[in-house]
Amino acid sequence: MTTGMEMPEQPRSRRQTRAAILTHLLQSGGSFRPPLAKAVRLSEASLSRILFDLKAEGLIEEVRRPAPYVGGPTGLVTLDGSVALAAVELTAQWLSVGVGGLSGELHYTERLPLPKAPTVETVGRVFREALTLLRDWTRRRRITLSQIGISIPGLGRLTVSGNPIIPCDVGRISGMTEQMFADVPLEFTNSVVAHATFHRCRTQNYPFSGTHLFVFVSHGVAGAWMDDPAEADALQPVELGHMVFGPEGPRCRCGHHGCVEAYTSLPALAELLGVSEAELLQLGSEWVHAIPRLTRVRHELRRRLFRLGLAIGNTLNVKPCGGVAISGWPSLLSDDDRNAVVEGIDACLLGGRTLAQVSIAFVPPSTGNDPQAALAFAAFCLASRGGMPATSTEAA
Repeated sequence: MTTGMEMPEQPRSRRQTRAAILTHLLQSGGSFRPPLAKAVRLSEASLSRILFDLKAEGLIEEVRRPAPYVGGPTGLVTLDGSVALAAVELTAQWLSVGVGGLSGELHYTERLPLPKAPTVETVGRVFREALTLLRDWTRRRRITLSQIGISIPGLGRLTVSGNPIIPCDVGRISGMTEQMFADVPLEFTNSVVAHATFHRCRTQNYPFSGTHLFVFVSHGVAGAWMDDPAEADALQPVELGHMVFGPEGPRCRCGHHGCVEAYTSLPALAELLGVSEAELLQLGSEWVHAIPRLTRVRHELRRRLFRLGLAIGNTLNVKPCGGVAISGWPSLLSDDDRNAVVEGIDACLLGGRTLAQVSIAFVPPSTGNDPQAALAFAAFCLASRGGMPATSTEAA
């Protein structure tokens, strides 16, 4: 497992250098100059020149803090709290919209419920209503947005023929957003990428700082390769939830039978526990204590978690890496139950985790805190292009 930031030995461009600094500050929350220079592999003189530019552009600030050691620096470099970002996050229940800062604080949020049987048209209308609320709120306060991040579940290669989870026309939503927020950089992402970004930037003591696989078990099951945050392709979604374990299994939303998602998603969990999905979502993290699990149910739960582990292990066989972070409802279970996931990974990897040198960590669920994940993604987009205008050829 890599424990440090995997920065290039010598940044290849000004964008990469600025991105290295901003993404490090985004993940660390702030840094004194000497450790910041070391983390991004720059001399303190070179770092000072770039910090001068970033400060002049209103992207960072330097605040006085007690020195970490006698004679040490007292200027803590942090991201500027005045930078405004917009976050739009689509979930199974509603569309959330908000405005917040680079450090994750939200200044404004709205949640608009989705219709019970959503269609492309009705979801489009909810988006228009949410974006109108966002535009009116920012106009009244004369707030200039620096980035808009939009998170949509299932966004990816399957979206060409329609969104596989919630029906929506991404092209139409993009045009609508660009019409209302001309000149504001806009980025769409898959929900798993947004939640992976949230955990990497916001979760205290997040277990990995180097390359690893992030697995999100929620309404769907998906993964994301987490690489060097300063690189353009740092976040790549993985559709591991649609690995088929047998054609006789339950039907999956993708149209196949026996996918790991059909066994381990929140709808599948609700069915196993004998409650509605709405009840399960309403209970949130408390379902673990509120819903009794008979021995038969617990045994079946472990069998399904073992299959989730097999899917993760198969993914690691294709593209090995040193760590796996698992977020979602499995992280709420006891170590005894969660161990079924680890056993599944071990059963799949050649020689098991010991030989493959894979570390497994469970991180808290982030479902229900929307639009925090989309806000973290928006901050990451701004940081990864070095804070440069989206129209800049160098930023591109």
